[in-house]
Amino acid sequence: ITTFLDIYNQREGSSLAMQISPPKLLKDIAILRSTLQQYHPLIIEGHGSSRDKRNASLVSQRIVQSLHQRWYSSNSDSETKSHRDIKRPILLISQGDPLEPTGISAITNQVARDLGIYRCLVTLDEDIDPEHSIKADRDNVQYEVKYSRLIELLSEEDEGLVPRLENAIDLELEKMNERKQQQYEESMQNNNSIKNNEKHKTQFRPIADWYKDYAMLQEVTKSAMKIASGGELTLVHTVDEISDFSVTSFYRVGLELGLVDRGDIISYEAKRNN
Repeated sequence: ITTFLDIYNQREGSSLAMQISPPKLLKDIAILRSTLQQYHPLIIEGHGSSRDKRNASLVSQRIVQSLHQRWYSSNSDSETKSHRDIKRPILLISQGDPLEPTGISAITNQVARDLGIYRCLVTLDEDIDPEHSIKADRDNVQYEVKYSRLIELLSEEDEGLVPRLENAIDLELEKMNERKQQQYEESMQNNNSIKNNEKHKTQFRPIADWYKDYAMLQEVTKSAMKIASGGELTLVHTVDEISDFSVTSFYRVGLELGLVDRGDIISYEAKRNN
């Protein structure tokens, strides 16, 4: 596979070594902005290893093919032309998933390797999740930034943006719990053996509290990266059908708020070739 570095180096006459020092922590907002505006952000979203058992290398190959079609194919229509004419180096944005043999962390890691690009790691602050940063995969990570810095960046851009996003995610969580409650009640009614046996009845479990933290991380990351890069973003999903009860499903919130455009998204199903 011809990597993005090969193409970029041919254009720019430069050479980027893949052996890098420990990640540079972007603490200052001005430095954060000036750094990120040099790149085109690529974000990959999908299910974790508990839901996704596919071979990460095979999934990565398909994603890389889709990215090349979007960015470099001469057959792309005018609607996607701006997305394929990439003049900046690509920076793959990771959101702190610990490395697993399958799922989003394995796929993200493999895509970075297949494209020959660096990564920027975004992690939750310790007061939100003390272990998120500790467990995060840092392979080939060039930059690292805390969630709170991205919140600050968004607030500088529009002080009402984060509250609107949080309210929208709270509303989506309520709807998600309602759907889950309805499914639970229907399953209990349809299963007579459980309905008639009190000992085997299960209690309804609402969506876990941590969903909001990670839904906010996901949507704040995309919004901040797009703003910092001057409106550029490529978002790839790793699955055909996104579970309605997954953190990934909250991407619809960003779409509804206009923080991400449909033209930014590459659908896994849309680029099926086999």
